[in-house]
Amino acid sequence: MYGLYDKEGILRFVDADKDVCIAYAELFELGSTNYCLIDLANDKKSKG
Repeated sequence: MYGLYDKEGILRFVDADKDVCIAYAELFELGSTNYCLIDLANDKKSKG
């Protein structure tokens, strides 16, 4: 799962497909310097 955040840290879009998130950014003309794409799946904590 990927989260697309704008330059102000506001979550703008979430999707399982990275390319869909990038397409969203392009649709709303967010340049690559105006957003951050974060892989939310890496945020899991393991139970040990």
